[in-house]
Amino acid sequence: MIENPEALFKQISHGVYVVGVTDGERQNAFTAAWVMQVSFNPLLLAISISPEHYSYQLLQTGGVCTVNVLGQDQYAVAEHFGRSANDKMPGFQWQKDKTGAPILSESLAYFDCEVSHYTDAGDHKIAICKVMAAAKLNEGRPLLYSQTGNMDGSNELYE
Repeated sequence: MIENPEALFKQISHGVYVVGVTDGERQNAFTAAWVMQVSFNPLLLAISISPEHYSYQLLQTGGVCTVNVLGQDQYAVAEHFGRSANDKMPGFQWQKDKTGAPILSESLAYFDCEVSHYTDAGDHKIAICKVMAAAKLNEGRPLLYSQTGNMDGSNELYE
């Protein structure tokens, strides 16, 4: 048994992102912290997502997504997109690039991606995504997962 896993795992440094997904007709976005670069050539990102979420259905059907980097002053944005709902898009400005997946205009930067493949990862799926386009949108310092406390309710999920 690992004592205080919720505190220990917060020590692994990673950012907080809004991942935009679309199947061409419907779109949604969700907050993710488990995102990382996994290759230089080709440029690949790995995104962890629960297969039980509505956004996973859209990601599978559409095969495209964006990873939008949140700034330290965007905790409320992370919280908004972290809730379970299918109508989270209104009230924010969105744009598109190569894939047509929604890009959060107020993010620090974005990566526009096509899904290459999936792999199982416990209670989540890992989407390996090829970066098709990327750009810096705004100035700021990235929001870190450790700065969000128990916003995602994960403290109760550790065994």
